[in-house]
Amino acid sequence: MNYQIDNLDKQILVLLMQDVLQPYTEIAKELGVSGGTIHVRMRKLNEMGVVKGSQLIVNPASLGYDVCAFIGVFLEKGSEYREAVEQMRQIPEIVELHYTTGSYSMFAKIICRDTKHLREVLNEKLQTIAGVQRTETFISLEESINRQIKVE
Repeated sequence: MNYQIDNLDKQILVLLMQDVLQPYTEIAKELGVSGGTIHVRMRKLNEMGVVKGSQLIVNPASLGYDVCAFIGVFLEKGSEYREAVEQMRQIPEIVELHYTTGSYSMFAKIICRDTKHLREVLNEKLQTIAGVQRTETFISLEESINRQIKVE
């Protein structure tokens, strides 16, 4: 696809990143284009992989999930990565998982109700996965920044 992202695309992205529920007609009015133009541009941005859907973000604490932790995972062998990922997909408390360089083979973000729940996830789920040698846990005391990249 030869479509290039232009200034209008960027303006659309900025507005939707501020409020994804904003109707395309309002965006069109603000940018001085038709609603159809916004639909077409968004379809192209989706097809190009610039936009990867939209999501509703739930505050875990409001549902009783008060502990956010980051887990450094050490694998016995790098070749066990893919199988470990497939097993970790089955652990709903893992909300992010990254394959990393440095000390850890993988780095996971998990959300739990409390420290007892965290201990259960670590001992009964994560550390029982074949190939996981050991883990290192960091409990988040406060999330200070959570944002998307700046569209320029």
